[in-house]
Amino acid sequence: MATDLRGLADGDVPRGLSPLLWASVCAMVRGYAAPRVLDCGGGSGSLAVPLAARGARVTVVDVSIDALSTMLRRATEAGVRDSVTAVQAEAESMAELLPPTGFDVVLVHGVLESASNPGLALQQIGAVLRSAGVVSVLVANPVAAVLGRALAGDVTGALAAFHRSSENAYDLNTVLGQCAAAGLEITAVEGVGVFTELVPGVQLERAGSLVALSELEAATAGLAPYRDIASRLHIVARPAGTGQLPPAAVS
Repeated sequence: MATDLRGLADGDVPRGLSPLLWASVCAMVRGYAAPRVLDCGGGSGSLAVPLAARGARVTVVDVSIDALSTMLRRATEAGVRDSVTAVQAEAESMAELLPPTGFDVVLVHGVLESASNPGLALQQIGAVLRSAGVVSVLVANPVAAVLGRALAGDVTGALAAFHRSSENAYDLNTVLGQCAAAGLEITAVEGVGVFTELVPGVQLERAGSLVALSELEAATAGLAPYRDIASRLHIVARPAGTGQLPPAAVS
């Protein structure tokens, strides 16, 4: 019997998550019956627990035993302990501990920038992803760090951030190249937080401002050049040459 996830994107957005990103993740998971999700680096359970509460079975891989303990405690409090599994491992070696081609959706949010070998981590993800699966990658955008400092009047800081990103760039082109090398085909690239961190907080106190900001973010997330200045970049990929994803799986 298929798991009913029709209301997956309709509930409250988990605290601290971008509504746009949450809606995208929900759409991916909703594309599968009895979805099996792998959350790389999601030890505290900010995504795993709410997804499990909506019918997914989630395996969380993290190097921190403390973070995994927090996730399991949150899952117990939410009544979904039987729907989550904790695995202590690095992203670069997790395939040794996980079933091959065992997951419909793999979340890699805020992990690759700090990985010792992000290309290898993506190859490991490819090994555990089902042929009709989907990968959600979220990385910081170095362009936003430069722009944000410049708009705040810190020109010296902006110049330093520019030089750091030029010397140690983990930018969109790098991610796309590593995905391709891992046998993953890009299906969508969106910006998360195109304007959110640029609008002064006092301006958001005006009536209707938060709604307008949310609509503006949704309208511009996939459009260049707006996407290119977002604080984070959301890349959706699938195994190359394996046919189309379920319709709901592509944001």
